[in-house]
Amino acid sequence: MTVPEELSTIDHSQVANLSQTDVQFVQAELMRMYQVDAEVVTADEVELERSAVGNLKANRVTAHMSAMATVNATEVSAEKSATGYVQAEKAAINGYTGAVVARSAEIHQGITGLVAGSNVHVEGSRVVLLVGRNVSGSVTTLMDSRSALIAGLTGGLFAGLLLLLGRMLSGRK
Repeated sequence: MTVPEELSTIDHSQVANLSQTDVQFVQAELMRMYQVDAEVVTADEVELERSAVGNLKANRVTAHMSAMATVNATEVSAEKSATGYVQAEKAAINGYTGAVVARSAEIHQGITGLVAGSNVHVEGSRVVLLVGRNVSGSVTTLMDSRSALIAGLTGGLFAGLLLLLGRMLSGRK
């Protein structure tokens, strides 16, 4: 793979097929990327294979073995991928994700920090915090909404007591 001296920009293409390159900004109707590093991608439909994207906006995203920092889409399907933040109407995630906020979220075989949605289905995954109206599947949660509330109240109580103790010991009023 040759590394270009400067990041290139591809703007307003109907279809963009990129392979083994680095780009700064891409805007297209249909975007296919194979082993590509992109900072910003805006498209109607995006297909990623072993690629990395910083900021991705699209109607439909399909990713396989890819990394995405921020995804804002109508429909997201990520398999064996790592994602920082996903906001979507419908999200199907398999891999490692920081946060998923979706109307309908399906999490399979991965680890996720936060999942929030109206309809959440989780199979064989670990989730730190899960917030949902309708939740189904088998999930291992570190915290649910009740545990998070209790942890927040307990943490706030101890922080307040430590501050009060510190003021008393230092002689301030």
